[in-house]
Amino acid sequence: MEDNIKSEKNLSRRKFLGSTATVAAFSMMPANLFSNSRPVAKNLAGTTQDSGFGGVQIGAITYSWRSMPGGVDNIIKYCNEAGIGSIELMSNDVEEFIGAPKYPMKAQKAEIEKYNQEMKKWRLSVPMSKFDDVKKVFDKAGIKIHIVKFSPAKWSDEEIDYTFKAAKALGAKGVTDELGMEAVKRLAPFAEKNGMYAIFHTHMQFATPGFSYDPFMSISPAVMFNFDSGHFFGSTGLHPNTILEKYHDRIVSIHIKDKTGPKTDPANTNQVWGQGEMPLEEVLLLIKKKGWPIYCDIELEYDVKPWSNAVKEVKTCVHYARQILM
Repeated sequence: MEDNIKSEKNLSRRKFLGSTATVAAFSMMPANLFSNSRPVAKNLAGTTQDSGFGGVQIGAITYSWRSMPGGVDNIIKYCNEAGIGSIELMSNDVEEFIGAPKYPMKAQKAEIEKYNQEMKKWRLSVPMSKFDDVKKVFDKAGIKIHIVKFSPAKWSDEEIDYTFKAAKALGAKGVTDELGMEAVKRLAPFAEKNGMYAIFHTHMQFATPGFSYDPFMSISPAVMFNFDSGHFFGSTGLHPNTILEKYHDRIVSIHIKDKTGPKTDPANTNQVWGQGEMPLEEVLLLIKKKGWPIYCDIELEYDVKPWSNAVKEVKTCVHYARQILM
């Protein structure tokens, strides 16, 4: 496939799985976006649940465990089992943990509208100390929350402000939503107000001729990106490093996954790591070489076989990344 760039040192799954038994202790992280050190939360034993390898922080978006029971307690359990020390947290888990109304079992229009009103009332009344308490729970487990995905662009102004305050209380750098000009314009002022980032996730926008980050960046310096390197490669066949080289100072995190390219059959399809064409190794090694403080989050989207589960697969991805970086 001429347009798809393959890593010359790409690990085969067989070779990788044969070497994971020798995985050693995790290394510490380098600089973050605000300082010269990226602190790692410590648990009561004084140890760390870190997943930084060679100066690159490997984490996960908790969406990766959508096939399994949710909730803060379960997320901590999954992180411990998979060896994950930092997460992009889906907001529903934390809101439910501190007492938010339950989503209606019968998702009909009237019930959803009622639920949305109840959620708004709850969000505007819940004390931020509740989120401080949740942070303590994650800190105790040695897990850092670097982004919270509220996706609040269509909410009221008051609720958008709430999301940034909540994310700050959780120790995150900002709030994530899907990229769009309306969303950027809605969230940017609240990010500025709260001293946070409005972080926008990309899908396949780069496959659209003429697409650029530049118009979005011009809205505010608080506008940052969660670059989905897998979606980029799968939809364009271009190397994700071209975007990282150009925009690394506006990228808080990337989603990493393996994919086929747009000219392969099946095209743009999620694959078990090591079985696709996404240049995972070159992406991770560039971030390592440059020392960019970019969180690299596993987003598990390939089909999980019946004999496995999402936690086991994320753990395999963590070890795969470690094999590249160490």
